[in-house]
Amino acid sequence: MRTLTKAAATAAAFAVTGVAFYGVGAASADNAAPKSDREIPNITKVEDKINAYYGGTADASGHFQASPKSNYAKQVADIEARAKRQIKHAAEHPGRDGRKPAIVLDVDDTTLLTYDYEKKNGFAYNAAAFDAYVQSAQSIAVFGMPDLVNYAAKKGVTVFFLTGRDASQRNASAANLTKAGYNVPVDAAHFFLKDKANPPAYLSCGKPTWTCSTVDYKAGTRKHIESLGYNIVANLGDQYTDLAGGYADNTYKIPNPMYFLP
Repeated sequence: MRTLTKAAATAAAFAVTGVAFYGVGAASADNAAPKSDREIPNITKVEDKINAYYGGTADASGHFQASPKSNYAKQVADIEARAKRQIKHAAEHPGRDGRKPAIVLDVDDTTLLTYDYEKKNGFAYNAAAFDAYVQSAQSIAVFGMPDLVNYAAKKGVTVFFLTGRDASQRNASAANLTKAGYNVPVDAAHFFLKDKANPPAYLSCGKPTWTCSTVDYKAGTRKHIESLGYNIVANLGDQYTDLAGGYADNTYKIPNPMYFLP
């Protein structure tokens, strides 16, 4: 799913402190060689900022949880409020083309929070460790997101989940979403995972060998969803690559200073 190291924490420093680090509409790091060590954020201090932003503390079972009173939670709430207003308007004013309104959401750090995993693994990615974490189905929901999703469903908006998680992680991921309070279908018709071994026919970049970028995969899947008679009124994700490529009326970037996915 991810091929990242602690370099992501450098990006996080700019995201947390508000320094411009990403280009408009897409994330692109400045890879110019620093002329001095003073141009490089200290990794330990970056991690301290991330933890302060999430208000993270260990609970009685040793899981690191973000605080619902944190600046992260407040920022997410503002974004969700905007999305809710837009979804309400779209549901109450459907288009005349007969297409059904839908929303698409990423999973990691859009609907399920991975702060516990990231904190315990030094904000670095390890495939085996992350798979074990996913299979444990222990992620809590991103604050407020179940309310937004369940509200959309009650308004007649169909909910789709679209993740870079591997198809082998489907059952655990679906169970985790349900456990976290998402009271919507998480079957194969509503939950899309990356399947490089058996890619769907609608992804031309999937065969004969998988060459899909994240944007190819996600935008191609949204195009497929719309081909089924839906109009995606809102697309929510924590990475710019979740949002690029079109096939959505509106996009909402959920904050995530912990890692960067090209």
